[in-house]
Amino acid sequence: MDDHSDDIRRPLSPRIEVYAGAGRKRWPDDLKARIAAESLEPGAIVTDVARRHGCRPQQVHDWRRRARLGQLVLPASADTLSFVPVVSESALPAATEPTGSPESSITVELLGARVEVRGTGTRDA
Repeated sequence: MDDHSDDIRRPLSPRIEVYAGAGRKRWPDDLKARIAAESLEPGAIVTDVARRHGCRPQQVHDWRRRARLGQLVLPASADTLSFVPVVSESALPAATEPTGSPESSITVELLGARVEVRGTGTRDA
């Protein structure tokens, strides 16, 4: 008999595992970023997120590490604040000096809110 088990009274396992596929799965960077961002949400559990997406928790931890190092760009969530450049609608050319009072103001309008800053300044360069 060719049974190499230590205990011949133990029956052989009827379980058969079939592996399909051609090796490692390739994860696109945008999908990695979405999964890593999901795992960073408050209350998220890495193991649950990994199971939901069919990957291993170690992969999710690696993607989070890569995001911390700046190697993987996470998508911005709706409640994330970010800075945007302020673009002036009417800019004075460098050679033109303002006329009238030295008082100036800046008005910023965003999502129905309006902020106006007034003050005096010098054009010392």
